[in-house]
This record gives sequence, C-alpha cells and structure tokens, in this order.
Amino acid sequence: MNQRDIKYLELLAKNYPNVNAAAAEVVRLQAILELPKTTEHFMSDIHGEYSYFTHILKNASGAIHSKLDDTFGDLLGDEEKNALALLLYYPERELARGHTESWYRVTIHRLIAVCRTATDKYTRAKVRVRLPEEFSYLIEELIDSDEHDSNKRRYFESIINNVISAGIADQFIVALANLISRLTVDRLHICGDVFDRGPAAQMVMDDLMHRHGVDFVWGNHDILWMGAAMGNAACIANALRNSLKYGNFDTLEDGYGINVRPLAVFAVEQYGSDPCTYFQPTYVTDFVGDDSETTAKILKAVTVIQFKLEGQLIRRHPEYGMDDRLLLHRIDRDTGTIEIDGKKYEVNDCELPTVDAEDPYRLS
Repeated sequence: MNQRDIKYLELLAKNYPNVNAAAAEVVRLQAILELPKTTEHFMSDIHGEYSYFTHILKNASGAIHSKLDDTFGDLLGDEEKNALALLLYYPERELARGHTESWYRVTIHRLIAVCRTATDKYTRAKVRVRLPEEFSYLIEELIDSDEHDSNKRRYFESIINNVISAGIADQFIVALANLISRLTVDRLHICGDVFDRGPAAQMVMDDLMHRHGVDFVWGNHDILWMGAAMGNAACIANALRNSLKYGNFDTLEDGYGINVRPLAVFAVEQYGSDPCTYFQPTYVTDFVGDDSETTAKILKAVTVIQFKLEGQLIRRHPEYGMDDRLLLHRIDRDTGTIEIDGKKYEVNDCELPTVDAEDPYRLS
C-alpha cells in the first residue's frame, strides 16, 4: 500500500472509525442504488420571463400532475385532480378563495397522500432535510404514519384536527405544497440564458438562489451580464442596449438601481431631429410615455456608444484578431457608403453626430 492510499484511508477513518461503521455505510450506499431514478428538470432560454418561468417551475413541466395520477388513479376525477394541481402550483392564491373546515380536512389528507408518493424515491434522511423547519415534526409524523392502522388512526387525525383548530391550516398547506414541489424535482439544471429580453431576470435569479439542487450552464447572455457586473464597459453598453431594445427599463432601474434618465436626456439632445428609423425598439414601455421615437433615440445613442467601446477593446487587444469588426472608421459620410473586404455597401443611417471622423472610437 502506497503513502497516498494510507492518507486516503486515514481520512476515511475519521468518519468510519471501525469495521462496523464502514460496513454500514457500504450497505447504505448499495441500498440507495436500488432506489428509483429521481426526476431531473432541465430549463433553458428563460430570458427574464419570470411569470412563464415560475409557472413551469411550479408544475415541473407536468411532473406534479403525474404524481396526482400515481397517487389517486381513478379515485379522483379530472376536475378534482385539476383543482388539487392548482392548489399545489399557487397555494396562496387558491387558499385566498376561502374554504370550509371539511375542505381543509380532506385537502390535507390528500396532500399527505401525494407527499408519500413524492417521497418514494428518497431516503428518510434526504426527505428530512427538505422538510419545512416550522412543520418538520408534524409532516414527518403524518407521512410516516399509516392512517389505516387502528393504533395510529387517532394520532393521525389528532394532528390534522389540531392544525385546523390552531388556525395554521393555510400555512401548513402552503408548506406541504412547497415540499411536494421540492420532492417532485430532485435537481434543476439551468441550461443557459437567464438574462435579457424578459422584464424580470433579477427575480428569476432570486428564486433560483433559494432553491435546492440547482446547477448552471451559463449562456452567452448570462456571460454578458457577468461581464457588465465586473465593470467591462463594452459589456455594460451591450447589456443596456439589449434591455432597452426590449423595453426593460424596470429591470435596469428597479431591479439593479441603474438610472437610465441621463442617457435619455443625452439621446434627445444628440438625436433631437433624427427619427432613428433603424433603431426602433421591439417593445415600448411607459418609461418615456409610450413614445417609441424617444426610445429609438435612446437605443441609437447606446448602440453607438457600444460600437465605440467594442472598438476600443479590440484595438487594445490585437491578439483577438477582430479588426474586421472595426467598422466606424470605414464609413464614408460624403457618399453614405462603407467598404468591407474591398466591396462598397450603402449605409442605412449616416446620422452620427457623436462620431468624430478623425477618431471615431473616442467617446464624446
């Protein structure tokens, strides 16, 4: 046995100090391998669409409805299953409708049954970790008890009755709904592009930061925002331009505290008589009074700034080999053309008051 193996065994000995402890761990791991494969959920191209994201997350792309079918089969009709599914997706909204005491009793019984089905693929230890702290004891007792056992039936019913009489039934149902959601999907894989386009990427990130079992493959839009967060000027300009193109002023101002108004004032000053025809936004918001022309001026201003900053970056790093992306200095203002690879093209928009012909990549 070499020295490396000895060090490895010494580390293992800290957790498993004797043969019985090591053997018990081997038995545990071998048994876990016999459990059914848990559900893994893959999501990509969220692009800040928070409402769509939360709905898909809440129903786990239909996996929760499948849990209801597995639990109740033909015992419940489609209407009852759909009502229970809505409660699982949006518990606070459905509870706000008001319900009778008998509804609470029946509903808690059904949710406990779904919980049992959802825990089938997990060890008790893994389930225990995901239990809501304030109700962990009650829920664990309910999902581990056989309500049909005459010795446990009164105990089981007593917990449910006292939850209702104590006035915490709503909170208890919300906790059960969230637990079922956490158990239905064991791991969530985000496969790129949380950011851009949609109005609430920051809310998506806040939700993901509080979820269990999440991993990421970052997309190009995410990397762009990371670069902006790290202070790269070209990335900042690009992130601003993308947000403005899709009317996401709220994301910038409310979500990240970025004041866009100085840019708006600058844009109107520089492009006052320019209709900015080729810079029309995809969406317009009430930030500028639903004025697409003003939004177009803002979008053109930040686009030109982006071109300049990217040009500066490319010039600072000739090793990138991206000189072919430097275009501002190739524009012939007199003829309204640009030469690329020896061929001349007509330029759609030559109205560039902030571009210095002598040093086109200098910020004004």
